[in-house]
Amino acid sequence: MTFTRRFTAAFAVAVAALVITAVPGQAATLRWAAQNDILTLDPHSQNHATTHSLLAHSYEGLVRYTKDFQVEPSLATSWQQISPTQWRFNLRKGVKFHDGSPFTADDVVFSYGRIMQPQGTNQIYVFGVKEVKKIDDYTVDMILSGPNPVLLHQFVNFRIMSKIWSVKNKAENVQDYVAREESFASRNANGTGPYIIKLWEPDKRIVMTANPAWWDKLIGNATDVIYTPIKADATRVSALLAGDVDLVTDLPTQDVTRLRSDPKIKVLDGFENRTIFIGMDQHNPELLYSNVKGKNPFKDVRVRKALNLAVDRDAIKRVTMRGLSQPAAIMIAPSVHGYGSDIDKVAPVDVEGAKKLLAEAGYPNGFEFGLDCPNNRYVNDEEICQALVGMWARAGLKVKLNAQPMASFIAKIQKFDHSTYMLGWGVATFDALFSLQSLLRTKTTGADGSFNLGRVSDPKLDALIDAAKTETDPKKRDDLLRDALVLTRDNYYYVPLHHQMRPWAMKKNVTTVYKADDAPESRYARVD
Repeated sequence: MTFTRRFTAAFAVAVAALVITAVPGQAATLRWAAQNDILTLDPHSQNHATTHSLLAHSYEGLVRYTKDFQVEPSLATSWQQISPTQWRFNLRKGVKFHDGSPFTADDVVFSYGRIMQPQGTNQIYVFGVKEVKKIDDYTVDMILSGPNPVLLHQFVNFRIMSKIWSVKNKAENVQDYVAREESFASRNANGTGPYIIKLWEPDKRIVMTANPAWWDKLIGNATDVIYTPIKADATRVSALLAGDVDLVTDLPTQDVTRLRSDPKIKVLDGFENRTIFIGMDQHNPELLYSNVKGKNPFKDVRVRKALNLAVDRDAIKRVTMRGLSQPAAIMIAPSVHGYGSDIDKVAPVDVEGAKKLLAEAGYPNGFEFGLDCPNNRYVNDEEICQALVGMWARAGLKVKLNAQPMASFIAKIQKFDHSTYMLGWGVATFDALFSLQSLLRTKTTGADGSFNLGRVSDPKLDALIDAAKTETDPKKRDDLLRDALVLTRDNYYYVPLHHQMRPWAMKKNVTTVYKADDAPESRYARVD
């Protein structure tokens, strides 16, 4: 593999934070490698963490996070809550998109209408917004369907596009990724942010350069950025050790100890706010890719419980993850609001108990089903799925593994073409509602159930989630979130595996900030 040395890539993440002042004349290139590529350049198409984190270099929201995840102004300079269902945002003046067109209220109104289109999966970032009203060129009102305690956190990932540019290039509609549609917006970017995306060669590289007209200033000195997706673990690490790249995320767990002892390398550790889990089809009357005909075993809670009991999460942590994971019983990680260690207690593995439950459900000899799994997205994703195949086999379940690159995997499972699948869910708002609404609310054409790909549908759970959307009393809202998480756990609607730990390795001359949301911001990066 050939690695480009010319540009700069970037960086890492914000939980611990080093604030560095850029020194004039010390512009630098940072070369960043990770295992998977973005899915598209359309900021409203796919709710995919890697896509979001890279497109955030170009596209901005009305607000953004500080290094410690406090909401601060971005394209909006200020806001006020006029009533429980009306928020007014004052927009930043003098901002231009990368093509030179001015940023105004028209772009906010347009972007709201665009992100709401059903072929995209990002509606959750504007959920509860009923209408966006233009007051004048630099003022918009958000009219809500009810009070929303996490509205500002949602808006961090509500990316603003240029209406002029979109209309000019016939990109008014969101790319339909599942249908493999291509559009001008899926191959070209035009934001207001700190970096201009100059080039995207899928599965090869993304090249970005600093936007000289950006309304803010870079904190680091990375004026050029190159991102290189390198699927193979050994190749990624070799590139770092050879000096071909400066920073590697998605660090292979087997190499962490070795890299810690290398005097030329430094390693940053941290837990993501991401939980890795297995989803099960609980909707189709007959399970796909199974030898069970005429019914769907995963509609039976005993079968779902059996799958959970047969998984040895401690073995996955010890052997596959080499200690770099936290076994999970619930669907949110410790850094997410609503988490409770008392409800995140994993039951001991019980293969005999799993067999008994399967027999009670009418499957004394087990049954066959498929497992779709990405092989270039999460830490040791394919290896974890391989381990699950063996664990479930001990309970009599025959699993056919289908591991494939993320780009094809995600399109397949979004078409509900699966019996079970692996997914990892990071929480952009740092609030449990984001996971509950996306993964467990009965699926609609809007934000509800946008990634409920097993099509779980529980009226009691829906009621808890809907109540949490508008409850402004902190204690009552926390109780609703907790009850929903426990209900999900006790009905075994998913098979939570672990909360993911994500080490990062870089050359000694690279300074970066570790972020629990796994969303690198190159504006902080420095290469000395």
